[in-house]
Amino acid sequence: MNSPEATRFAEFLESLSARIGASDQGLGTVRDICESLHLAGAEPEGVTYAEVDAHGVPAMWAVPEGASGEHALVHFHMGGTVVASMHSDRKAAGHIAKAAGVRSLIVDFRRSPENPYPAQVDDALAAFEWLVAQGYRPANIGGVGHSVGGFLAVMLALTLRDQGKEQPGAIVSISPWCDLEIANDDIVGKATSDKLLTRELLELFRQCWLGGTGISYTDPRISLLHADLTGLAPTSLHWGDSEILAGEAVAFGERLVDAGVDVSIRPLAGGQHSFVIAGGRVPEVDEEIARMGSWVRDKLGVK
Repeated sequence: MNSPEATRFAEFLESLSARIGASDQGLGTVRDICESLHLAGAEPEGVTYAEVDAHGVPAMWAVPEGASGEHALVHFHMGGTVVASMHSDRKAAGHIAKAAGVRSLIVDFRRSPENPYPAQVDDALAAFEWLVAQGYRPANIGGVGHSVGGFLAVMLALTLRDQGKEQPGAIVSISPWCDLEIANDDIVGKATSDKLLTRELLELFRQCWLGGTGISYTDPRISLLHADLTGLAPTSLHWGDSEILAGEAVAFGERLVDAGVDVSIRPLAGGQHSFVIAGGRVPEVDEEIARMGSWVRDKLGVK
C-alpha cells in the first residue's frame, strides 16, 4: 500500500504499538489502548448496529441497508484472544458486511487469560448455532475473521466438519494466526515493516491463551499448519505482505491448495496486519474489502 492514507494508517499502528509497549499498568490498560483500534477506520455509511445474546455469547449485528434476509456473516475480531472486542471491530465488520450485501454477527468471544482455550472456539460454535437457530441455512452463512479471528473462522468450519455438521458456505480469513510455534522466518525478517505485531506480543498472547492447558503448539486444534484441511469450505485467504505473520499465511495457503480446497489467495502489497480495520480511510483496503464482498456474494449466492 503506497497511498498517503496507507502511510498514515501504518503510523497509527506504530503509535498504538508504542503505547502498548510503554504501558506498565497491566493488562487492563493494554486492553483500553487496543479498544482505540477502531479509530483506524471510518464509519460505514448505511450500516446500523444492534447488540444481541447469541446462545449466551455477547454479539452485535451489523446490518447494511438492503442486506439480504437469507444470508449472514459470523465475524471474529482480532486481538490474540487477549485484547480487542466486538466494539473495536464494529466498523471493519460493517464495511465487509456492506461489501457482501449481508448482515454480520460480530462475536464478542471470551478473552484469555481469564478464559483460556477452548473457550473461544466454543463461543464461535455457539454463535454459529444461534444463527442456524434463527433460520439461516449453514450454506448461507459466511465465516469471517482477522488475526486470531482469522484462525477462528477456519477452526469453526473444521470443528463443524469433525462433528459431522454442515459447514459455513464460505470462509474469509484475513491475516490469520496459523503457527503457535511463532517459528516462521518472517517473525524476524518483517519485524521492522510490521507496525503493530512483535514476537513479544505474540508470545504474551500465546501464554495467556494456552498457558496451563498442556496443549502443544503444534496441536491440530490450535495450529492451522498442522490441522487436516480436507473438505474445508471455500476459503478466501488474505494478508498484508508487510506483517510478521505473512510467512505462515503463505504456508497455510499452500496447505489449502494441497488439500484441494476451493481457495482464493490474495496477499496485499505493503499491507499491514489486520488491514481491514482501516476500512473507509485507506483506498487500497477499500478495494480489497470490495473484492472480499464480491467473492462472498458469489460463494453464498447473494443476489
